[in-house]
Amino acid sequence: MKQLHRQSSLSKQHRAHHRTRSLASYLVREHRLLFVLLGFLLASSFFLLYPSLAPHPSYLSSSAHDATTSSAAIVTRNPRVFSTTANNVAAARRLPVGVRKRPLRVVVTGGAGFVGSHLVDKLLARGDSVIVVDNFFTGRKENLAHHLTNPRFELIRHDVVEPILLEVDQIYHLACPASPVHYKFNPIKTIKTNVMGTLNMLGLAKRIGARFLLTSTSEVYGDPLEHPQKESYWGHVNPIGVRSCYDEGKRTAETLTMDYHRGAGVEVRIARIFNTYGPRMCLDDGRVVSNFVAQTLRKQPMTVYGDGKQTRSFQYVSDLVDGLITLMESKYIGPFNLGSPGEFTMLELAQVVKETIDPSASVEFKPNTADDPHMRKPDISKAKFLLHWEPKVSLRQGLARMVSDFQKRILDEK
Repeated sequence: MKQLHRQSSLSKQHRAHHRTRSLASYLVREHRLLFVLLGFLLASSFFLLYPSLAPHPSYLSSSAHDATTSSAAIVTRNPRVFSTTANNVAAARRLPVGVRKRPLRVVVTGGAGFVGSHLVDKLLARGDSVIVVDNFFTGRKENLAHHLTNPRFELIRHDVVEPILLEVDQIYHLACPASPVHYKFNPIKTIKTNVMGTLNMLGLAKRIGARFLLTSTSEVYGDPLEHPQKESYWGHVNPIGVRSCYDEGKRTAETLTMDYHRGAGVEVRIARIFNTYGPRMCLDDGRVVSNFVAQTLRKQPMTVYGDGKQTRSFQYVSDLVDGLITLMESKYIGPFNLGSPGEFTMLELAQVVKETIDPSASVEFKPNTADDPHMRKPDISKAKFLLHWEPKVSLRQGLARMVSDFQKRILDEK
C-alpha cells in the first residue's frame, strides 16, 4: 500500500510538472507571453512620458486644502497647474520637453459682459476652449461676435439662477450686474443671482471637480472705516440699504464659496474687484468713468454727485484680466484685492477726462446717492507679494484706449 501511495504521489507531481511545462510552451508558442510583456512595457512608457496622467496617492484627496496646512504636494486635476506647499515647491512634476500640455476647458459665466468678454479673449488666445454662459441682461453679443466662428468657443444663453451641467476644468463665475443702475433695477433678481447663481456654479464645480473662481467686489467693504482697505478688513455695510442686494449678495457669495471649500473640498479662488474701466463698458451703466466719458463725448456736462471729494481707484480692464488668470492658476485661495492703488477724487477724474477728450467740458453737481462710499482704495500688497501682480496701465493711458471705443459706439447711435 505504501508503495502504491508513493507511486500515486509521484504520478501527481509528474502531471503538475507536465502541465506547467505545457502552459509555458503554449504561451511561448502562441506568443501570449510576448504580448503580455509588450503591453506592460507600453503602459510603463505611457506613464513615463505623461507623468501628469499617472495615478497619484493624493488624487482622491481635496486639492482645495490651504497649502500651509499640507505637508505633501497635491497634484490637481488641472494639468496646467500643480499645487505645492511652501516648503516643497520643487516637488511639482514637470512634463518632459516636447510634450505639450493639453488645453483647458473653461466656462465663464457672464462672459458676454464688459470684463467677461475681455477674459474670454485672453483665454482663447492662449489656446483654451471656452464656454460662455450669459442671460444677456447686461452682456452683449457684440462683445463676442469676433469669436463665433472659432471652433473652441461656445455661447449658451442661460441664467445661472437655474442649474446647468457642463464638463470643464475651470469655472470663472462673473455673472451678476455690477453697476448701481443695473443691480438696483431688480434688487431681488440681483441677490438671487449672487446667492442661487453662486450655489449652482459651486455645485457644478463639486460634481465635476473643477476649480472655481468667484469675482467678488470692493463693495463688500461698504463705506469703509479703514483706509486703504486690506483683505483682512470685514467691512462696514448697511444690510438693509438700497445697495445691499449687491453688497450683501457678494458677501454671501464669498461665504458660500468658503463653505464649499471647507465642507466639500472644492478648490476655490476669490477676487475682490475694484473699479475697472475700458472698452465694451455699457455707455449708460451709471459708473463714474463711463458716465464722464459718454457725457463728454455727447457734449453734456459731467454729473458729479455730492461735493466730488469722494475717492475711487481705477484699473484698466487688461490689468484685471491678468490678475484673474494669475489668481486662478496660482495655489492661493484669497481673497485678493485686484485694483489700482492710485486714488482720485471725482473732481480729479473729471479733470483728467476733460484733458483727454474736451478741455471745454463742464461739471454739473447733483445730490449724492444713498450709501455711496466716501473712500475706496485697495491695499494690493498681498497680490503683489503672493501673485506677483500689480496694474501696469495708467489712468491717462487707459482712458485714451477707452475713448476710441466709446466714440465709435456713440456715433453709431446717431
